Amino acid sequence: MSNSLFLALSGGVGGAKLALGLAHALPQEQLRIIVNTGDDFEHLGLHISPDLDTVMYTLAGVANPETGWGRADESWNFLESLGQIGAENWFRLGDRDLAVHVERTQRLRAGESLSEVTARLCTALNLHVPIIPMSDFRVRTIVQTEGGELDFQHYFVRERCAPQVTGFRFEGAESAQPSPAFLATLSDPRLRALLLCPSNPFVSVDPILAIPEVTTRLAARSFPIVAVSPIVGGQAVKGPLGKMLGERGLPCDSVQIARYYKERGLLDGFIFDETDKKLEPEIAALGVKTFATRTVMTTLSDRTRLARETIAFAEKIA
Repeated sequence: MSNSLFLALSGGVGGAKLALGLAHALPQEQLRIIVNTGDDFEHLGLHISPDLDTVMYTLAGVANPETGWGRADESWNFLESLGQIGAENWFRLGDRDLAVHVERTQRLRAGESLSEVTARLCTALNLHVPIIPMSDFRVRTIVQTEGGELDFQHYFVRERCAPQVTGFRFEGAESAQPSPAFLATLSDPRLRALLLCPSNPFVSVDPILAIPEVTTRLAARSFPIVAVSPIVGGQAVKGPLGKMLGERGLPCDSVQIARYYKERGLLDGFIFDETDKKLEPEIAALGVKTFATRTVMTTLSDRTRLARETIAFAEKIA
């Protein structure tokens, strides 16, 4: 395993938990973390990358432990001042967090790529595990609702996930390319497995998979894909996944998540919570290897244990 390489695809809070565990379970040279940028948007003239920042803050040990997003020991003077002058303040930008967005925006306008800016920010936070944007091209997740289309952050934060979801599209994905480091990792002969973190399949993983070159590379892969379910006991661990499944007429369980990935040819092994052990025959019937364990990650020990189990399971399949 010393020469193996593992590639993890992650969204925000849920994915970041396993990404942190993987960073503790593997040497830094054996791990690459690809992060969804479909959530990125422009707000108050700034380029905001919510999932990238959540993963970066989590691995750097500076994330807010109560929310899982944003910075610890945050202050809100800027946001409060926005409200006082009647400006938009529905998206919570803390003062410490704001510094990252200002620096990112300045460097992007100066001609640096999102990959280059992210690498700079990680270095500044003393992070050595590669955190890589899925693309340096502009890809935006659009949520289709009964009342019309909404940019993801407008749906997720401003509207608090209230509108009924009918579908999704990924604006710009068809002409986007994977980021250089992502593409290089997909071609690396050391790549042992691709790991789908317990993120929302629709809005955290699908934007990554919507890039045509990613789909092409994965269709011709020689390594297994292992997913960790974001559903435990019929409930989404985090975020609006359960609501999205219900509104699309789909059951909220791990079988549905496994089926969703398997029908697209993107699943060889599936990890789900031991409380859903009764679902194992139905998942296995899809033609995938299964592993039941504790998937709820409350402590760093939980995250590291699950990461090690995920790696061992992927190795066994490979």
